[in-house]
Amino acid sequence: MNYFELFKLPPTFGLDVATLESNYRKIQSESHPDRFVTASSAEKLASMQTATMANEAYQTLKSPGLRAAYLLSLQGVAAIDEKNNQMPADFLMQQMEWREAIEDAENARDVSTLESLLDEIGGAGKNLQESLKSQFQHHHLSEATTSTRKLIFMDKVRADIVKSIEKLD
Repeated sequence: MNYFELFKLPPTFGLDVATLESNYRKIQSESHPDRFVTASSAEKLASMQTATMANEAYQTLKSPGLRAAYLLSLQGVAAIDEKNNQMPADFLMQQMEWREAIEDAENARDVSTLESLLDEIGGAGKNLQESLKSQFQHHHLSEATTSTRKLIFMDKVRADIVKSIEKLD
C-alpha cells in the first residue's frame, strides 16, 4: 500500500491537505496503543506498524518537496540521485546568492534580512509548487524532477534560515 492509498487520497501533487490531516488523525486514533491494551501481541505489533507507517506517510505527503519526490518514486524516477544531480546554471547562481546573503546577514546579526530572505525563498517555492502541479498533471516527469530538486533545496535553505534566526534571537 502506498502513502496515498493509506490516506485514501488520489496520487496527485495538489492534494487536499485538510483531508490528509483528517485521515491521518483518524488512522492515529484507530491505531493508538491505548486501544490495544488487552489485544494480542500480533495485534499490538500491527497497530504499532500502522501508526509508524502513518507517521512516515504523513510527514512525506504534507511536505510539498517530499511529496513530489515520492510521486516521482511511484513512477520509478529518483528525484535525488547521486548519478544525476545536475541543476540549471541560473538556479546554481541563485543558490550561491542566497547562501552568501544568509552568511552576510548572520555575520551582521541582521534578523530582518534573514526574515526577508525567508519570505523571498518561500515565494519562489510557492511558484515552483504551482509549476509542479502542472508538470505532474501533464506527466512532464523530467521537468518535475528538476523542480522537485529545486524545491527540496529551497526547503533546506529555509530551514537553515529559521535555525539562524532562532540562534540570533
